[in-house]
Amino acid sequence: MPGGCVLVARTEVRLGGLAAPPHLLLGKLFRWPDLQHPAELKPLCECQSFGVADGPTVCCNPYHFSRLCGPESPPPPYSRLSPNDEQKPLDLSDSTLSYTETEATNSPNVTPGDFSDASTSPDAVKRSHWCNVAYWEHRTRVGRLYTVYEQSVSIFYDLPQGNGFCLGQLNLDNRSETVRRTRSKIGYGILLSKEPDGVWAYNRSEHPIFVNSPTLDIPNCRTLIVRKVMPGYSIKVFDYEKSCLLQHTAELDYADGPYDPNSVRISFAKGWGPCYSRQFITSCPCWLEILLSNNR
Repeated sequence: MPGGCVLVARTEVRLGGLAAPPHLLLGKLFRWPDLQHPAELKPLCECQSFGVADGPTVCCNPYHFSRLCGPESPPPPYSRLSPNDEQKPLDLSDSTLSYTETEATNSPNVTPGDFSDASTSPDAVKRSHWCNVAYWEHRTRVGRLYTVYEQSVSIFYDLPQGNGFCLGQLNLDNRSETVRRTRSKIGYGILLSKEPDGVWAYNRSEHPIFVNSPTLDIPNCRTLIVRKVMPGYSIKVFDYEKSCLLQHTAELDYADGPYDPNSVRISFAKGWGPCYSRQFITSCPCWLEILLSNNR
């Protein structure tokens, strides 16, 4: 769990015949044996090395970094994503929902625990939010919208330390066994952060997550793309610059259903689309809808 930064001089360290920057070396030793280049690493937003590319020191705590995937990663073999999988279309006929379409008929029984809800603090009310998070189980929304004011938020089932959106406290009657099993895989969940270039998601769990976003789509393509993000990896789930370009292009006509240019969907452990038995995200047991504010 979160520990302090370990700052050392930004010089190469030699171990045997291997010379490498300290954060690359320790990342290779403790987390990713196949790690090859510092360009594959991204400091987490809470690390002192975040946003400091050429400072005299660098944090070498391997758990303050994630590996990049998707367009931000170096070419293969560093990318975990298959180019063939990236090009496969996703049927939109039933995958896009407004968060108001379906809600749990019974109010969730939230048990007070050790987790504080930053979205309800008096200070938070005075600030503008940058997104709302809705949690879904298949077609049913569970719990209220979670409003995010801080620059980053943890969304998790069980986290020993820290605050954020605790999905483990959201109760719902008559959950299916599939949902129960999937919820048990959420674990430490994800870290969602608003950064200068866009919104990033870091997979802190022990299972993959699956992401769908308008700015991850193939340009000039009507269909959406679902990307698989392995544990320990990060992906820019929403790109501000690409979003602006999309808004200035001709309006897209999605005859199959509604289209929200500011919505990101993340499924825990279960993918959807042509490669899976689940064709639509509403068939996924546990998923998030990230509703980005225009105030960003």
